[in-house]
Amino acid sequence: MYNILFVCMGNICRSPSAEGFFVKALAESGYAGQVSVDSAGTHGWHVGHTPDARAVDVAEKFGVDISRLRARKVDSSDFHKYDLIVAMDRSNLDDLHRIQPQESKASLTMMMDYHPEGHPSEVPDPYYGGMDGFNYMCELLEAATAGLLKDVGKRLEG
Repeated sequence: MYNILFVCMGNICRSPSAEGFFVKALAESGYAGQVSVDSAGTHGWHVGHTPDARAVDVAEKFGVDISRLRARKVDSSDFHKYDLIVAMDRSNLDDLHRIQPQESKASLTMMMDYHPEGHPSEVPDPYYGGMDGFNYMCELLEAATAGLLKDVGKRLEG
């Protein structure tokens, strides 16, 4: 089993959406039983909460259901459990590097590294904006998910 964790700041907008998009992509691929997926936040402000209602609504328009997810905070054990930890922005990645145990197995990367155009370099946080920001976030995640799925497929096949 290949294990992937998506990470943003609060785990109520970007990372649960990324988790949802990737779960959908896995279900449509031949890799569904070979990959486990989760999401978390670098901060614990929203632990136990559902994703932001705007994220739920917009993801649903893309055919992605994230309504049942619950926010949690990244834990040091995640660096041993997950093979790949995917940050939504540079700040999240820096936080992850800072707390990553030295002997952990996880590789850290950025979600937009998998986007076909490679820009912007980060998934912008839509939390303090309007619905346009959530739509843009989902467009970016949908495109980056396809690239990540290709990369995971190569890892699984050899």
